[in-house]
Amino acid sequence: MTKPGPALARRFIGVAHGRIHAAICGTGFPVLLLHQTPRSWDEYRDVLPVIGEQRRAIAIDTPGFGDSEPLPGTPTIEGWAGAALQAMDALGVGRFAVVGHHTGAAIAAEIAARDPERIAAAVLSACPFVDAARRQHHDGQRVIDDVTERADGSHLTELWNRRRPFYPEGDVDLLRRFMADALRSGPMAVEGHRVVNRYHMEDRVGLIACPALVLVPENDPNARSGDAVAAAIRGSRMHRVPGAQVPFPDQMPEIFAEQVNSFLREHGC
Repeated sequence: MTKPGPALARRFIGVAHGRIHAAICGTGFPVLLLHQTPRSWDEYRDVLPVIGEQRRAIAIDTPGFGDSEPLPGTPTIEGWAGAALQAMDALGVGRFAVVGHHTGAAIAAEIAARDPERIAAAVLSACPFVDAARRQHHDGQRVIDDVTERADGSHLTELWNRRRPFYPEGDVDLLRRFMADALRSGPMAVEGHRVVNRYHMEDRVGLIACPALVLVPENDPNARSGDAVAAAIRGSRMHRVPGAQVPFPDQMPEIFAEQVNSFLREHGC
């Protein structure tokens, strides 16, 4: 008889600006998981039970996504990192590891840079490297999820087809999960990308002092900055994952979770 995995619990956490939604699974050393734009905790739906077998896995919805209330004013990576740290405070978590994918990796990097003594380890998957050149290149450019709403709903097909080349061919389920989160996030589906492209990451990433693993999904064209990220973090390690695409955590949840688990084991987390 198969042993049941750890139960997953969902709850709201009160922080300074409002409420943050979290999905929590397992017990042990805490691990915070941060999703890409415009996803939610659901990106880690199948990762949580695997990490939760050995640790306390906590996936939150970034403010303005999923069921988390948005920050007041213009969102920033720094603001999202601060809200995540407040959520961990409210959960009574002291030292923890942080994991992020795409936008979540930028937030994770900021968390590790801001509170180096509290962060035991960081796993940055498909992490962007946002420097002056990237900010200039992306300034005013159309982002991938920028579609104009139309009364006939044809913008939904446009959004689906703009994302489809970055997903496994024929995998309708992963695209459906993406679409559900994108529609729920509304304007943040676009703004989240712009938040990343405004971040002064080059001023922050060198402050990361914890052990860091930079994961590079090899079939994700947005993960090409892995070399630059790894070079900027002293003592970091980079690992390329064959076949992994933009939805790496929910495309290959067991592989993603094992990369996290093995790195954390190595560093005593």
